[in-house]
Amino acid sequence: MAGLAAGLLLPQAALAMRPWLGELVLVLLFLTAFRVGLPAARQGLGHAAETLGVVLAYQVALPLVCVGLFALFGMAQSAVAIALTLMLAAPSVTGSPNMSVMLGHKPEPAFRLLILGTLILPLTLIPIFWVSPVLGSLHSAIEAGLRLGLSITAVVALAFAFRAVLRPKMSTPELQAVDGVTSLALVVIVIGLMSAVAPALSAAPWHLAGWMVVATGANFGMQLLAYVALRFFGMGENAAPNALVAGNRNVALFLVASSATQSEEFLMFLGCYQFPMYLTPIIMRPVFRQNRML
Repeated sequence: MAGLAAGLLLPQAALAMRPWLGELVLVLLFLTAFRVGLPAARQGLGHAAETLGVVLAYQVALPLVCVGLFALFGMAQSAVAIALTLMLAAPSVTGSPNMSVMLGHKPEPAFRLLILGTLILPLTLIPIFWVSPVLGSLHSAIEAGLRLGLSITAVVALAFAFRAVLRPKMSTPELQAVDGVTSLALVVIVIGLMSAVAPALSAAPWHLAGWMVVATGANFGMQLLAYVALRFFGMGENAAPNALVAGNRNVALFLVASSATQSEEFLMFLGCYQFPMYLTPIIMRPVFRQNRML
């Protein structure tokens, strides 16, 4: 929340950081992978069949439905269509296990979605980029997948190697220290993500308000719909951790892969999207109260 405020109050700092957003996202990914470590990542791939089904529904089926609906109304090339499609195609945010704990639920289901969703993202985004008329052709889809895949693989492999060499087994204070560094890095990144929000706050407040409605509705709306659907299909105590991932996606990862994310409109959506994300543990607590485990 301090980063969000700083991004609004220091617009020049936010604009100065905009060209480095892709690199900053990879730094955050490095810190997360270093914190997790290879053994825990392997463990996080447990229950692969059930987890894969949810990941494919979230990162393939939902964005394809989104593209189809906007195309049906002749809006497939609109800024809102691009933003929502990329949001739904993205994997879980890195903080989803922590959010799950804050909401009183187990972190493991969200952690599994985070690991597997990020791992197969270079593959799941190919059909989305191919089908969407704005995101590109099959060639550009494969190129985006390769670029993102190589970036994620290199950063995660480097982080796992550093963890194995420097600290294969970390104590609780050391893990908390890494969490603190990650939080500071997230504050810095959030300032940069506000680069399109701060100018619009004074120049086009109603336009910004429209994007805030879109971002908030998409985030909380997807959480509610997923929670109802997952409970209907008997997910039980895992419904809430899986549902919060449905709305909270690491959309910033696409800053590494797609030129469509460099537009002022997308960056405005991305900035607005941070607000419901950070408010999830407060706003969604009454909804996810059932089947709490902690």
